[in-house]
Amino acid sequence: MTQTHDGAVRPAQGATAGAPVDEPAQPYRIRRPSDAIRFAASVVGLAAVMLLVSIAQQTTHGLQTDIAQGTAHAPRLLLTLATLVSSFGVLAVPIAFGIERLFHKDGMRVAIALLAAMIAFGITVGLDDLVVRAAPGGVLDSLIWGGTETAPVHTDIAPVIAFVSAVGMAGRARWQAATWTMIGLAALTGLTASYASVAALAATYLLGRAIGHGTLYAVGTPNPRPSGAAVVAALERLGLQPLRGARLDGAHHADETRRYGVVLASCPQEGYGARLPAGRGPHGDWDVEVRVLDRDQQTAGLLYRVWRWLRLRGATTGRTLRSLRRSLELESLMAYAVDAAGARTPRLVGTCEVGTEAALLAYEHVPGRPFGDAPDEEITDELLADVWRQFRSLQAGRLAHRRLEDEAVLVGDDGLAYLTDLRSGETAAGDLALRLDLAQLLTTLALRAGPERAVRTAAPVLGEEALGGAVPLLQRVALSRATRTALRRHKDLLTRIREQIVRLKPETEAPPAKLERFRPRTIVSIVALSVAAYIVIPQVTSLDIGRLAATASWHWVAAALGAAALTYLAAAFMLMGFVPERLPLGRTVLVQLAASFVKLVAPAAVGGVAVNTRYLQRSGVRPALAVASVGASQLVGMVTHILLLVLFGFLTGSTAKATQDLAPSRTIVFAVLGLGLLAGLALTVPRVRRVVASRLGAMFSGVVPRLVDVLQSPRKLSTGMGGTLLLTLAFTLCLDASIRAFGGSLPWTTVVLVFLTANAVGSAAPTPGGLGAVEGALTLALTISGLTAETATSAVLLYRLLTLWLPVLPGWGAFALLQRKEAL
Repeated sequence: MTQTHDGAVRPAQGATAGAPVDEPAQPYRIRRPSDAIRFAASVVGLAAVMLLVSIAQQTTHGLQTDIAQGTAHAPRLLLTLATLVSSFGVLAVPIAFGIERLFHKDGMRVAIALLAAMIAFGITVGLDDLVVRAAPGGVLDSLIWGGTETAPVHTDIAPVIAFVSAVGMAGRARWQAATWTMIGLAALTGLTASYASVAALAATYLLGRAIGHGTLYAVGTPNPRPSGAAVVAALERLGLQPLRGARLDGAHHADETRRYGVVLASCPQEGYGARLPAGRGPHGDWDVEVRVLDRDQQTAGLLYRVWRWLRLRGATTGRTLRSLRRSLELESLMAYAVDAAGARTPRLVGTCEVGTEAALLAYEHVPGRPFGDAPDEEITDELLADVWRQFRSLQAGRLAHRRLEDEAVLVGDDGLAYLTDLRSGETAAGDLALRLDLAQLLTTLALRAGPERAVRTAAPVLGEEALGGAVPLLQRVALSRATRTALRRHKDLLTRIREQIVRLKPETEAPPAKLERFRPRTIVSIVALSVAAYIVIPQVTSLDIGRLAATASWHWVAAALGAAALTYLAAAFMLMGFVPERLPLGRTVLVQLAASFVKLVAPAAVGGVAVNTRYLQRSGVRPALAVASVGASQLVGMVTHILLLVLFGFLTGSTAKATQDLAPSRTIVFAVLGLGLLAGLALTVPRVRRVVASRLGAMFSGVVPRLVDVLQSPRKLSTGMGGTLLLTLAFTLCLDASIRAFGGSLPWTTVVLVFLTANAVGSAAPTPGGLGAVEGALTLALTISGLTAETATSAVLLYRLLTLWLPVLPGWGAFALLQRKEAL
């Protein structure tokens, strides 16, 4: 039987008329994940070309010149011949291929390819004729191409590349060779005639590929997946005789692995019929369950798997990409290996390809339901112990399952546990992969039965030593995607599992294993530092440092240095004021100096908090009170900062009215109000609100009682508030002196507002010391406020030198000294 796109089931070649299949209509067209991936890769490549050319313009010009000089010595007849052949062939070959496809009644594919070619032609003409002519020497010219002598993209071949990418020539080597030869000759003639540069040709290729695959993904391709009737009919090649079948995963799972239940007439294989149970499915009693691997689904989720492969260490992840044949072979091998290891699993009856676009695996059908769907009364300790026994067999056979989620554990109608979903399995697995399986199964069972039952039923089967090996791996990053999602509702589950294991074997407590190559925060830091380098480095290289040093007013530099030193005394007063216990002033100042060193290895809002908390604990303050004291100082500092930001924002506007210089001040005020509006809108999102509330709650837990203690001592309160205001005053004095050192001058209220804004940006940035974010914010704000770009950049560099870089060496000495005296 075969199924058409309208849902009708008709006889097909290889299908018996007595084997109908009940399944929903398959979509006539599908969007293949591989097209989306190719489109994204082409866009990323295009962006990389633009970035590289903007950075290495001289190299691009040199390469272009070398090519022009090299082709000048080539025989003129040969170049003329190449030009004639490419001018004719670059269009003739694709047209011939399109006509050949029309004769094979594949007109829809040709129509989509023509649509992609038209889109590419329109875009390239727009870039060449409109953008360049409208802005010669503008952004596109200067940033990317470096001159108006060449076109940004090659109008002749970009539509052809888009056509070829969309029409699909896979498996037709001669057509591919002819087409790309013509495209290569056309590119060569463009280089020799100086019509297009190397960078432009690379951009043309990537643009054409992006348009071709983007069009293909948007419109969709004809569904190549074989129908259910064809899948069931393929079972006859395994010696089976199907009577009827039905789709088991419904109509709304088109992007998931297809499963079919099939009833057999008889089992000709010797001994097979006696072992085959009669399963009960929604449409009848199934003898076998068929899992279909569709070729177009092999790349589904590839970007996520690549991300996991890059982020985690090699032994923690499976193979990123597999071909259809490779997937079939590995799942088959895993099924046979699990059965040989003695673990209970549905027996693999056989495997078979279904045409060129799919393959199937036929398993004995075991009646039952997934572990996650089983009613609570069926989740007994005996069932959990049986799950652990099957898992022990996997471990003994060195088999890693890698997907031990709810769907991978089947609760049979006979009350026994079966292991299924072996597609990601691995034979001859290493110790780390086996321990990761244990951590995953512990979490899966604990989500359903609770940590206490999961650990208690595992201990007699696996032993306390084996459970102890899972403790360092009980971390979110080691678990599957679905499990991590479920843990959002049970945030303390992993901690509770660890506690249960440690109670059994106290000496097993160990720090989490390092499974990540890097954290997402690292990517954010790298991006932020790159942006900072892109902003700061051109400004620094454009400055004449010698001239600046000669023209700087050194008495203002000395004043800025004194103000920078005053910040450490202010920070010490700020901390001492919110700690009821007595702290020595000298040592507290040294701690603030040591925190300036720690800021270079941690975000600005984190380093100081950690150092001060550790200092208070070493000074005899109990841990909870130490955290509350630092939190109180941070809370008061944050509230004071916000109030000052709003106050000086409006004061700056008033000063501007008096001086009739409204534009810069209005811009600053609007920017502050805009940031407040964005923050307010973000807090209307429940998830954002929960995250902010949880983090602020963790940071400021116990703060209110600590503030009450401080309020009872006016001396302490005045010390803390005085230190908070003095800290802002000292930083502002340092910035103002840095501006005046290079001949600049701004109203005092404007300098205060600029500092408060930049400090808020730096505290929010994930980079060490707010590096990059503070420089960019200060330079932009000072420029908007009326300083020249050169003066603003010089002042910011001096300010950051005095407040961030110069204290590093003394801070390191203070840090080492305090550690030696056991004060940190």
